[in-house]
Amino acid sequence: MSIILQCGRIRYMISYLKGKILEKGLTYIILENQGIGYKVFVTPEALTKPIGDELALYTYHKISDDGQALFGLADFNTLQFFEMLITVSGVGPKVALAIISAAPVESVRQAIAAQDSGIFTRISGVGLKTAEKIIVELKNKVGPSGVSGGASSEIFDALLALGYNQREVRDVVNKIDNNQPQEQQLKQALQKLGNK
Repeated sequence: MSIILQCGRIRYMISYLKGKILEKGLTYIILENQGIGYKVFVTPEALTKPIGDELALYTYHKISDDGQALFGLADFNTLQFFEMLITVSGVGPKVALAIISAAPVESVRQAIAAQDSGIFTRISGVGLKTAEKIIVELKNKVGPSGVSGGASSEIFDALLALGYNQREVRDVVNKIDNNQPQEQQLKQALQKLGNK
């Protein structure tokens, strides 16, 4: 668990959880860690684990005016891809989780690189317009072979931690040069946000 200082307030960003499955819902589990039960939205794969089993998850901690929610992914690479998906305007954490649940991450990356919208339009809540937006906004980030650089998700998190809202961060992250070192990308993003 990491602590991020934002605008004079301390926010706790939960990035990893390991514990025992106490309960399961249709889309979530209750994971017990050091006597605390965390509700975590997970993929169908995680839901196949029986109650009582131990499970380790990398998590995306969504904090908004509406409340907080945790989304659990099987490994760090999947978490990074999930965070890249939510940089697309119109794709929230629940839609990103549905995409990752529908197909292996490598298949989704390859579909983006090949500009194949079919993999997305089969998912409930993802129309053709959103599918095309995902492809347009992420094709340069996954590269021609579907390999992702992963830096943009870290820039996205860093800008959120500095107090910028998700909408303006998404717009800026999609305009910066992903071939630059991360420090330069952050500097570029901050310059663009300063000019708004």
